[in-house]
Amino acid sequence: MDLYQFELSAYCEKVRLALDAKGLAYRKVEVTPGVGQIEVFQKSGQRRVPVLVDGAETIADSTAILHYLDRQYPDAPILPEDRRDRALCWLLEDWADSVLTPQAAKLVPLVWGGDAATRSALLPDGTPEPIKTLLGAVPQELFSAISTGVGGGPETLRTARQGVETALMFLVERLEDRAYLVGDRPTVADFAVAAGTLALKVPAGPYLDVPSGLRGRGVPGIADSALYAPFFEWRDRLYETVRTPGASQGTPPTTSGPTPIVIES
Repeated sequence: MDLYQFELSAYCEKVRLALDAKGLAYRKVEVTPGVGQIEVFQKSGQRRVPVLVDGAETIADSTAILHYLDRQYPDAPILPEDRRDRALCWLLEDWADSVLTPQAAKLVPLVWGGDAATRSALLPDGTPEPIKTLLGAVPQELFSAISTGVGGGPETLRTARQGVETALMFLVERLEDRAYLVGDRPTVADFAVAAGTLALKVPAGPYLDVPSGLRGRGVPGIADSALYAPFFEWRDRLYETVRTPGASQGTPPTTSGPTPIVIES
């Protein structure tokens, strides 16, 4: 299988986690926004990633891919047997895709190297000045491909942050006495939620093809907060359970500069 993807996309990561959980071999084909999307369009009739090519089958959209994987490869199911639990899984998956992931994405480009006024509006009161300086040292180009169309003014950032923090508290409470969000094994709900929080904190382990200096970095006041530590600890355990570091192989991206278009679904 070939997965046309963008490494830091939450929607692509959701699919990768599902593939890993099922033990399916796949090759990552990194797509650079712009010219790199021509091949995606030729294969799928649309320009967004992820796109999964499985022999003669081409499936676009992360949710559609999850449906396909569990139908086509029923071993190591990623949905519970109970129909009510299955419904809850899809509800949580949809919430992660439509609410959690977009809210988290709004915090990324302006936290990592935004101007002083924006940073002041976003960071908690009393954030040490060295932390603000450190954020400005992270190369902005690392996030350029996911920053198009996200972020905004101080009020947008405050609203997004409030939404993210409320979501994380809900998740901490949900996971207090359970290993997974629904049922006794990883499901689509876990994959969508774990992937949707990549923008808040990059996993510290070697689970993503990103510069080592980026691992473990995240949004100050969220990634390093004791309130949300139980969630990120849960996410680390999920990665340890599902993904073998360096198990999947990618191909070089198509060379092209980024263009301001949506590339995820």
